[in-house]
Amino acid sequence: MAALPVIGITMGDPASIGPEIAVKALLDRKIYDICRPLIVGDVSVFNNIIGKLNLNASINPIQNIKEAKFQFGVIDVFDLKNVDIDKLVFGEIAAMCGEASFQSIKKVIELALAKEVDATVTGPINKKSINEAGHHFAGHTEIYAHFTNTKKYAMLLVEDKMKVIHVSTHVSLRQACDLVKKDRILEVTELLRNGMISLGETNLKIGIAGLNPHAGDSGLFGTEDDLEILPAVEELKKLGYDVEGPVPPDTMFAKAATGYYGGVVAMYHDQGHIPFKLTGFKWNSEKNQMDSVKGVNITMGLPIIRTSVDHGTAFEIAGKGIASADAMVLAIESAVQLSKYRKVNSQK
Repeated sequence: MAALPVIGITMGDPASIGPEIAVKALLDRKIYDICRPLIVGDVSVFNNIIGKLNLNASINPIQNIKEAKFQFGVIDVFDLKNVDIDKLVFGEIAAMCGEASFQSIKKVIELALAKEVDATVTGPINKKSINEAGHHFAGHTEIYAHFTNTKKYAMLLVEDKMKVIHVSTHVSLRQACDLVKKDRILEVTELLRNGMISLGETNLKIGIAGLNPHAGDSGLFGTEDDLEILPAVEELKKLGYDVEGPVPPDTMFAKAATGYYGGVVAMYHDQGHIPFKLTGFKWNSEKNQMDSVKGVNITMGLPIIRTSVDHGTAFEIAGKGIASADAMVLAIESAVQLSKYRKVNSQK
């Protein structure tokens, strides 16, 4: 087992489904067949969720990676001791929870930079709780970029045949239009191709979405497609990339879902997230809940590996025992794949 990568997993917001899906994922025996997982968070939170949901697991509190047992059924938790369990209320925004989730992210980044863990996986956080704790970041991606001093990065979403990277993410729609620039498109397309290769994707054909309806229709519905996106596509072709674009997104994503493209470039957050979640999220209208939530968020461009579930805190079902751990399992599997690829290439 010593040859398996060590994967650091953050607990997410303690008032969310984060702790529940982390435990459920580590109760899947196959996880221990592919890696040595440990959670970074507060031990009292995990003892609480295990007891509340009657999960068949015990906790091994650690303060050093060397203390981890990496034994199925015994969950190693790097204990940050930063949650007052008597004040924890599931489903509520709270500065205490924001601080605890932020510190777990910061610690796992530190462990990765120190090469004590081979990859990191993050549970869902509540951005308002983190901001109320005094940490003014738009999300995980920006926190990682800040603490790793990374300037060029992008969000890559992965689920089965769909791989989507974004030109912009957590900005207003008005700002997103202004951020559609040739250089940024070149940058994220390179990050996408690198991500596809590291994940073992053999189809390197990339679709690049248009911004405006019908990709601008030759300037009738906006000029960004002709002035920024098309020149980027032409340059990428000269560089040897197999790209198409700008492709009207309503057509592009329909083709991407079939595997026609190995990956696609979306111009802004919702343009990429909506079709992606249509493929990975399965809603049960009779039960009024998700049957399955699949999808992995990978931050490309970092000096360390970071994958994440691509769903939120789900405060409305926190502590009820009905949260799906599917996305967490996939995030761990992706982190393992990326760590293996990085290890092999570091030895060349």
